[in-house]
Amino acid sequence: MSRIFPPCSEEVLVHYACHRTLRPPRIDGLLDDPCWERAPLSPRFVDLVDGRPGLYDTRMAAVWDEEAFYLAYRIEEPDVRASFSKRDSFLWLENDAEFFIAGPDAYYEFQVNALGTIYEVFYVWQNAYRKAGFDLRPEFDLASADVDILGGFQDASRWGRHPRGRRWAFMGWDFPGLRWAVHVDGTLNDDRDRDRGWTFEAAFPWAGFELLAGNRPLPPADGDVWRMDFSRFESITEAGIKIDPSPGWALNRHGVYDSHIPEAFSYIHFLRRPIG
Repeated sequence: MSRIFPPCSEEVLVHYACHRTLRPPRIDGLLDDPCWERAPLSPRFVDLVDGRPGLYDTRMAAVWDEEAFYLAYRIEEPDVRASFSKRDSFLWLENDAEFFIAGPDAYYEFQVNALGTIYEVFYVWQNAYRKAGFDLRPEFDLASADVDILGGFQDASRWGRHPRGRRWAFMGWDFPGLRWAVHVDGTLNDDRDRDRGWTFEAAFPWAGFELLAGNRPLPPADGDVWRMDFSRFESITEAGIKIDPSPGWALNRHGVYDSHIPEAFSYIHFLRRPIG
């Protein structure tokens, strides 16, 4: 197991220009709004570990306005499947799309499947829990919150030996004002035909970025840079046997099979210049 940190070089990290939109998208999952026609479409997602192009095409696009950050995914899928319908189910056990936002002392994880079921977690580095003031906020009270522990030097089940150590995982935290929708281009859970895939879009209001902004303004100033991760996990079965671990594809490779490395997240450059 590699101990090099970060596990990928700076040269492989993607830089994405996120433009302001004068007209926000309708959050219906269809991606037929003018802003998505004009927004830069990302390169094809690549293997999380070695950077090879993903088996199925996956791309993202993003725009913003004074109210929110808007995100869209286009996901190729010849047989669209999803079974988890209860919020905060472990969606990564089947096919899902994922999105992370990094802050100085915490980060946020969002997952969605083709049924529109979502999973959210807010992670706080344990070495910053008190220093950054999270202990003073009732939603992060360790005695009453639904909290788990992720990673660290003691966790041999993932690459996750991050220099900052463990994270508190607040399982009950929900992004304020989040709106999302999915659209399936095909027939869900029916292998008698060939599907084209599915799309999703979401609106993340700037109010929910407060705990991740540090000293940065909200909404962002022209030229501000945030670190975000865009990824997808695919459940594949061959000869009746499920491949384990499932292939993971991201906007840029991480160098290891681990999504929880903010230093490997892509760079999002916010520009006030409107699209087009």
